[in-house]
Amino acid sequence: MARRVARIGLAGLVVALAATGCSDDGRDTTPPPVPVEVSALASSSVSVHVMWRADPSVAVFEVFRGDAKVLDVTGGRHMVDVSGLTPGTAYTFSVRARDKAGNVSAASPGVPATTPSVVQGERVPPTAPGNLRGQARGKDGATLTWAAATDDVGVTAYDIWQAGVRVHSVAADRTTAVVTGLRPGTEYVFTVTARDAADNKSPASSPVTVVTEQGAGNGRNTAPTDLRAIPRTAVDGTYADLTWTPPDVDGVVASYEVYLDGRFLTTVQWGAAPPTEVARYSLPLGDRPVVGHVLKVRGQLPDGTWGEFSADLTVTDAPPGAATPGGP
Repeated sequence: MARRVARIGLAGLVVALAATGCSDDGRDTTPPPVPVEVSALASSSVSVHVMWRADPSVAVFEVFRGDAKVLDVTGGRHMVDVSGLTPGTAYTFSVRARDKAGNVSAASPGVPATTPSVVQGERVPPTAPGNLRGQARGKDGATLTWAAATDDVGVTAYDIWQAGVRVHSVAADRTTAVVTGLRPGTEYVFTVTARDAADNKSPASSPVTVVTEQGAGNGRNTAPTDLRAIPRTAVDGTYADLTWTPPDVDGVVASYEVYLDGRFLTTVQWGAAPPTEVARYSLPLGDRPVVGHVLKVRGQLPDGTWGEFSADLTVTDAPPGAATPGGP
């Protein structure tokens, strides 16, 4: 079952909240899943880099140091630096997920990290990592390798960058990294930098270009297809009962945006079992007539980007004997 998680931006229209779990008054009470693949890396003497698996259905990730929440991170991100720490100190970090209805998951298992001791007067940055190489890792990943950087005291971490954005970090004893969540058949340019305990940062390595393997859903095949709408009138207002075929991409599409007459209307999110063959959603329109409006939808792809829009659909009267699709 889908969850309606946004409110209509059009005057006079309000989207009611429905969820896979609801209270007696219709409020969404289903918590999001616990964040997974949580890790913590002491990247300097005063900071720890915390990472987790991305989840586009989450509104906010809450990062905890011990029992204290230290940061809120928007749901589109999967890493953050926790700074202001004490050199030579052991810490434990965990992450919780919060959805747009305010439901909060349980905390992930705690992961340890110990900041290195700082060396007074350490101001010389590491050298740039050398000989960066990259290779596609299937349709949605890349494997990077490089030659170790050097530092007068010692390298503490390597940061991987793509299009000017840090996408991954690894410990100083590693000179390889796997970047995931990429889009099939797409060119990516990566660089790597090193840093030391005093948080001095090296120059970037020479860039390397990686092209991921082709996969279903490349190019303009990311649009939902066969969008249909059946008008319906209920006690609480009018609805457009929608169905569409999800885009054929490598991975699951769990979030869709619905547009009405060219304007964003609402976001629809599925929980543990997003539809793979036919998506069904009952779109509430308050007391407005349904017929005559133009609808379109698009999905959020596994790499977090938005796919192409479906073809525009102008809602007409339901055909005689048409069955009403199920939905929230």
